Amino acid sequence: MPAHNEHCDDPDASLMLEAAGGSEQALRMLIEKWQTPLINFFYRSLGSAEQAEDLAQMVFIRVHRAAAGYEPKAKFSTYLFHIARRLLINEYRRQSRKPLEAVDPADLPAETPGRDRLAMLEIEEAFEKALETLPENQRTAILLLKQQELSYEEIAAAMDATETAVKSWIHRARQRLKTELKDFYHAS
Repeated sequence: MPAHNEHCDDPDASLMLEAAGGSEQALRMLIEKWQTPLINFFYRSLGSAEQAEDLAQMVFIRVHRAAAGYEPKAKFSTYLFHIARRLLINEYRRQSRKPLEAVDPADLPAETPGRDRLAMLEIEEAFEKALETLPENQRTAILLLKQQELSYEEIAAAMDATETAVKSWIHRARQRLKTELKDFYHAS
């Protein structure tokens, strides 16, 4: 019988509780749902598809190890991205003496039917470069908001920060991105 909790309006937290009870299927379902969002989060932060996949796998290894002690105090996505951010910060520290691997967006299988592919790649490349100029806290906050669609409250919990700090980081990130991408705003 799967474990239940009164917080279980979050289906992912319910699955995590089932995984804590030993359900490999529940864990597989969580991995299937969250693998791509995690890889995207890490890729946007690091620019390396290989590193993104490795770090996403590390997140799931940590989730699996921590399953037995899991308590749904916040949304599962908040819990997941809290782990992801800690791994990302460790990766930044590890890389601090190494240059960032640049991945040419043209090498990525990202077909966008019906759009001018070259223009989309230019915008994507400019956005990647603009993201790299942001401090880690601003970059992580804006990615969690826009890419993962977490609320300010969830971002604050994932980043061990106040909502006020998160709002400030996102505001600054938006201002910086707007400045960095001003040529594309006027081009359209």
